[in-house]
Amino acid sequence: MRTAYTADQIRAAELALMATLPEGTLMQRAASGLAAVCATLLGRVYGSRVLLLVGSGDNGGDALYAGERLARRGARVEAILAGSKTHAEGLAAFLAAGGRIADEVGTPDLVVDGLVGIGASGALREPYASLVAEANAVDALVVAVDVPSGVDSSTGRVAGVAVEAHITVTMGACKTGLLVDPGASRVGALEVIDIGLGPYLPDPDVAALTAEDVDSLLPRPGAESDKYRRGVVGIAAGSDRYTGAAVLSVGGALRAGAGMVRYVGTAPPVQQVRAHWPEAIITELDHPSIGDVGRVQAWVAGPGLGTGEWAHELLAGVLATDVPVLLDADALTIVARDRGLLRRTAPVLVTPHAGELGRLLGVPSDRVEASRLEHARRAAAELGVTVLLKGSTTVIAEEDRPVRVNQTGTSWLATGGTGDVLSGIAGALLAAGLTAYDAGACAAFLHGLAGRLAADGAPLTAADVAAAVPAAIRSLSGSLGGDSRSAARRS
Repeated sequence: MRTAYTADQIRAAELALMATLPEGTLMQRAASGLAAVCATLLGRVYGSRVLLLVGSGDNGGDALYAGERLARRGARVEAILAGSKTHAEGLAAFLAAGGRIADEVGTPDLVVDGLVGIGASGALREPYASLVAEANAVDALVVAVDVPSGVDSSTGRVAGVAVEAHITVTMGACKTGLLVDPGASRVGALEVIDIGLGPYLPDPDVAALTAEDVDSLLPRPGAESDKYRRGVVGIAAGSDRYTGAAVLSVGGALRAGAGMVRYVGTAPPVQQVRAHWPEAIITELDHPSIGDVGRVQAWVAGPGLGTGEWAHELLAGVLATDVPVLLDADALTIVARDRGLLRRTAPVLVTPHAGELGRLLGVPSDRVEASRLEHARRAAAELGVTVLLKGSTTVIAEEDRPVRVNQTGTSWLATGGTGDVLSGIAGALLAAGLTAYDAGACAAFLHGLAGRLAADGAPLTAADVAAAVPAAIRSLSGSLGGDSRSAARRS
């Protein structure tokens, strides 16, 4: 599991560690790791041109000491001193090794961003903002020290211009803002340098599951398993207008390993589900009641269901049960109007996009997008539910637990119906006995991985994603669990 921490958590750990070490040890460890990454990126250090963007804080000192090491290996290293002050010892070592002071960006092979560190928040001021804009426009590798300047290390917020790094070399432990968009999109590849913080770190602020984590959490059928032990999921989805939502939700649940799917809906979606999924047990409804459906261990409700009185009554019946319920799409619109429906003791997992979460909280969607962690946490606390906030960074929030972020996926998943598949996957995992917290995180991981496998660099459909779920599960012990967005060079 990859864990991440806020700036305050990192600073507290650093202070505890520094109390046990000679002065300057941590900076030397950081600079050594940074210089090694830069040398690897350059390939041939001798004769290469390196530009340091140096701010007032310790990040500037890290950059200067790393520049010293590169200069001693024959690189031509220049530094723009942009801060109101400069780390004196680092500057002296840099100059003694042959480093030079510059006043313009020029045409370097590699740029090291040491402008601001983990304590910075809000928009960059001048001259930092202009230097970042110039660095982003240069045809050179860009390495960020600890966090790309302009990215809030604790939240991932980006208030203005920010460094677009090819690689971010972060010290001691990952920072929350490096895993959450919009900040995560500026990170590039992520390299964590061990400087000895491990024993001093608290419980993480954020965590990201790995393939091994998901593999260990997924229920596996055994010799005594039957369809009921594997989990029976009920799905209330689709309508006369949106028949496909029912097909996709049922498909996601079946492909994710549900022992049985009990589908309920009106005649038009029933016909489509029956044609696509003969495995499903179908109840055609002529009135909004689930009384005759049979045994269900978790419900999925909402995709394509509609938002009228009929859908409201059906949803109320689902939420009146004593089993876990996943709410998506139209169900979220209904509960945004009638939050009293959420007064229940059994778990609820909601899977909104930013607009739907905004309606639940009464805030604009752009505010949700700008601060995904804050609003997911707020919704979990206010509504008493587990929140899976979909988007460029999917986050899973539950009160008093570290937020989980998902690092699988592809931008090709931004197409109609893929959220319905996700609902089915998560519903199957809920029915199999996973908690809402684990079911949401594992479903997001599998959904993203299935999307990556289905797309393979090309457009996909939601049905393609559902079809790729078994392959995603099979691959968990392989090498497909990484973050494909990370790259050493900007395309």
